[in-house]
Amino acid sequence: MQRSRLPQGGANIFQKIRAKRSEAEAQGVRLLDLSIGEPKGPALLSARQAARDAVMSDNEAMHAYQYNASPAVPGFSERFVNAHLPRPLPTEGVAYLPIPGIKPILGLLPLACGCALQPVTVATMTKPGYPIPADWCAYHVNVTHYALPLNSANAFRFATGDIRPDTSLVMTNYPHNPSGQVASADWFRALCQYCSDHEIRLFNDAAYYSLSHDPDCATLAQVAVEFPDLSWAEGYTAAKLIGNGTGWHVGAMVGSPDFIADTGEVKGKTDAGIVAPMAAGALAALETDQASIAGYRAMYRERLDLLSALMRDCGMKLAIEPRAGFYTLWEAPARAFGRRMAGAEDFNFAMIDNTGVVGVHFGDYLRYAVCADVAVMADDLQAAFRAADVGYD
Repeated sequence: MQRSRLPQGGANIFQKIRAKRSEAEAQGVRLLDLSIGEPKGPALLSARQAARDAVMSDNEAMHAYQYNASPAVPGFSERFVNAHLPRPLPTEGVAYLPIPGIKPILGLLPLACGCALQPVTVATMTKPGYPIPADWCAYHVNVTHYALPLNSANAFRFATGDIRPDTSLVMTNYPHNPSGQVASADWFRALCQYCSDHEIRLFNDAAYYSLSHDPDCATLAQVAVEFPDLSWAEGYTAAKLIGNGTGWHVGAMVGSPDFIADTGEVKGKTDAGIVAPMAAGALAALETDQASIAGYRAMYRERLDLLSALMRDCGMKLAIEPRAGFYTLWEAPARAFGRRMAGAEDFNFAMIDNTGVVGVHFGDYLRYAVCADVAVMADDLQAAFRAADVGYD
């Protein structure tokens, strides 16, 4: 009998939003889409030119499998990671691994922690947050997953006391999607000490580090090297770094040799490696075109400020000031459109149906992105939120 072998209702929040968006468009609703977490337009010209030259190269390695190395782009992973950081990492005690972006690697981390052989407990930042770590954990039979508490009261930074004693792996995401919160060096230091003391592996998704505009923003790698017994790793990606590099599928990990080796073993058996010409292009932009990357960072910050001011003026309550990335996070109104709201999803869908404004609801919060030019949309957005007539009482 042909039938699905998966549980019913398995779509994640992004799939649900895409479906609702399509439904509204089919009904003739003109959308003001602030749900997209993907930069508009192409990748940086510097990246495209270098990738073009790499594609045209006669070097056989440039067109071959890269596996867990990068023979076509020597030293890619180490150069890619260190080009993000204010100072290079030590040459001893760290290892590197090229990856095809962070999303596919998230599912390998519990496997690298031995979940195929024994039960593993994983803590994630998925409530509210990017749901993929939780989705991956749900596919692993031997994984018990729980979400660390994140809210306006704790400024979207959990405490070490929130980590359960039986935890094997903590997966953080700083700068955080969707709150835009960052982690300071002191905060990471306390977390590293705790995980080292309790033999917990620690991974951070640093996809938005290059788009941070807060001087206190630190990476795990900058701090973790101070803890020789800590088993840790951090992932970086070109997806948001080079303008729109979301389709390039290029990134790198750095971490303690044990964790990188375990991840590399699983990855090497299941993955053929990065696309070398795209790696060459991304690395060229990172090493030679920091001015353009800074330009994108400034553009997103300007848009964040504009959207935040506009929505606050319409009565919306910001959950926290964004310090990185291109997202704003808002508390869900208690009432809108002359009725009580059942929650963030109810409000989001009501906004889509009544005004065309599309966001993403996460628990009790709503995320509105600024990948689109919100200055062009400002009048329409203001009219939409005015029409909603939101209240929090």
